[in-house]
Amino acid sequence: MATSKLRLFADYFQLHVMDEDAEDDLGDAWTDEAVSDGLAVSEQTLGIGTQANMYVDVTVELLDRRPGDASDAFDHVVEASVEVPSGRLAILGCTDYLPDAARFEVPKGFVRVLASRANLADVRQPGEEGSDAPEVVEQVHLQVWPAPHSSPVVIKRWTSAGAVTA
Repeated sequence: MATSKLRLFADYFQLHVMDEDAEDDLGDAWTDEAVSDGLAVSEQTLGIGTQANMYVDVTVELLDRRPGDASDAFDHVVEASVEVPSGRLAILGCTDYLPDAARFEVPKGFVRVLASRANLADVRQPGEEGSDAPEVVEQVHLQVWPAPHSSPVVIKRWTSAGAVTA
């Protein structure tokens, strides 16, 4: 298992998790349902929705198998497959410069990504009072492991009203 910490700019309320050579356009993937789910899916790129339109703290864990259920520690949890034919997964803000993106070696083929987000009720947008305080920074935990392709799943849903439903 390998763990890395990143701080990424979640411009347009999203992060991208993608094969480093992917040329997918998520424009059509951000349907109303995808926005509600916080997850846009294409063949070689995932869009992970965020509550913040600013910097978020991202933890990336590379695993050899599916992790145990830790959804109680998070506000919103989704899971999806992405194809990584290059064996190099890039993780970046949607307007970041791809050549500068953090890259991670993964097995070629499909991997599963569990995206768990925390601190959503406390997030402040740029310009709001206290928006630079560490305790209002959205936390995104990405766990990645090799797995056959399967459908996306919303494991735990957070709404802007703050209510959590399973």
